Amino acid sequence: MSTAVDDDLWSAVGDPTRRRMIDRLLAEGSGTATSLSEQLPVTRQAVAKHLAVLDRAGLVHGAAAGRERRYRVDEAQLARAVAQLNAVGSAWDSRLDRIKRIAETIQRTGEPDTETERTEKE
Repeated sequence: MSTAVDDDLWSAVGDPTRRRMIDRLLAEGSGTATSLSEQLPVTRQAVAKHLAVLDRAGLVHGAAAGRERRYRVDEAQLARAVAQLNAVGSAWDSRLDRIKRIAETIQRTGEPDTETERTEKE
């Protein structure tokens, strides 16, 4: 499973309404634009547009169910999103630790430790 950051995926989950829709679909197993619009403070048309964005990102998949489409979360794609978030979080943790060590060195000595900086960059 790749952990490279996928901008389309993160754009899709960046919207709070879409995240709520994913939460509802996960809680209920599946849902339609109509059923989701009854649970969220947006119109059915807005829900349908949000579902289209989630579908393009591969986070949900719709199947015909009578006159509507029933959507389910793609758990593999959701797991990929979680893996990406963890990878980004780890990278930022490493960067922040490095900044903290540099700041502590400056506080202690008044100058950055260029040897530590050079070693950490490699």
